[in-house]
Parts: sequence; structure tokens; C-alpha cells
Amino acid sequence: MKNFARIMAPAAALAAISFVAAQPAQAQSAATSFFVTSNGIGNGGNLGGLAGADNQCQTLAQAAGAGAKTWRAYLSTQEASGTPAVNARDRIGKGPWQNAKGVVIAKDVAELHGANGLTKQTALNEKGEVVNGRGDTPNRHDALTGSQPDGTAFAAGEDRTCKNWTSSTQGAAMLGHIDRIGLRDDDASKSWNSSHPSRGADGGCSQADFKSTGGDGLMYCFAAN
Repeated sequence: MKNFARIMAPAAALAAISFVAAQPAQAQSAATSFFVTSNGIGNGGNLGGLAGADNQCQTLAQAAGAGAKTWRAYLSTQEASGTPAVNARDRIGKGPWQNAKGVVIAKDVAELHGANGLTKQTALNEKGEVVNGRGDTPNRHDALTGSQPDGTAFAAGEDRTCKNWTSSTQGAAMLGHIDRIGLRDDDASKSWNSSHPSRGADGGCSQADFKSTGGDGLMYCFAAN
């Protein structure tokens, strides 16, 4: 009987530790109000429009335990065929927003587009993981935004949204750097939301183009409520 107790005690202790360790992760996920998607939709710039992008954010949030919130992708669209432009900054609520570890990355829209707290260590995915950046293999530091530095849409004309997120064969996508690291030592190159447009052999909006540019079709997701 004593031998049985000795065998069972470590197993019980291990189970208790595992249970306790699992609890904070779930609580943190429920409080999460910002994340970078852990994976792209996989169809280049054809995200199914803003609705498809929002659904990706909502689906990943649900899997991480934060699905009770209304999630929006940080994406702008350009004016086309009489349909007005949409500004990414107007889609994401008022803030504040915190990552999966409870770190506040911005208290409101103004701070998000100013001196925010986004770095490689804080721009985590919905699982609380750091996203591969420049110097990592593979580099996945490009985030789709289609936006200018202030979070507004580009004027109609030169496509910066892959046909408003409906094409993997036409146009290009404006990208931000998740890790805030650029090829040049200037603010524009390091911008989290407006660093450079996608480019590639297929024009700029295919999944292969995103990968060759330094990304994977990842997006920023914000809880709008």
C-alpha cells in the first residue's frame, strides 16, 4: 500500500501542476484584445474582402478563448466604383488593447498611431507567441494593412489593397513590420503599419509574393468592443 502511494503521489502532483499551469493561459486569452494572426488565410491578397479578414480574426480568437469579443482586421480599403474608402483606424474600436500576456500596446486610437508599445516582443499572436521577424527563418514580419501611417486609406489610383482584399493576382498590398525592423534606419522602414508595398514575380498579391517579400499574409486583429 505504501509503494502504491509513492507511485501515485508524483502523478497526482504532476496533474495538479498541469491543471494550475493551464488556468492562467485561458484567463489571459479571454482578456486579449489585440493579436497578430498566427497564420494567413493562404490565398494571397484574396481574403474575401473585409468580411473574410474579420472572420479569420474571429475564428482564431475563438480558438484562443477570446471569441466573445467582436474582432476586426486592421485593414483599409480604397474608393472604387463609387464605393467609399474604409480606414483601418475607424474599424477597430476605441481601445485600450492588450496582447495575450496582458501587456497594453495602446490605450486608444491616437496612441496606436503615435508612440504605441508595439515591438517584436509585444506584437504576439493569439497563442501568445512571438512572430518570426527579420533574421529568423522564415521571416514573417510583414503584416497586411493597406494603410497609410495614420491608419487611413490610400487615395483611389495605385492599388495598395490587392483590389480591396479580393485578388491574389492584381495589385499590391501595403505592409507593416510586426517586429519594427526595417532595411533602412528610418521611421518609415520600421513602421508597424505602413513600411512598404508587397512585390514579387506575380505582381505582389499572391501568397508566393507575400512570402518572398518577407511575410505570410498575416494581419493585425483588434477587439472592437
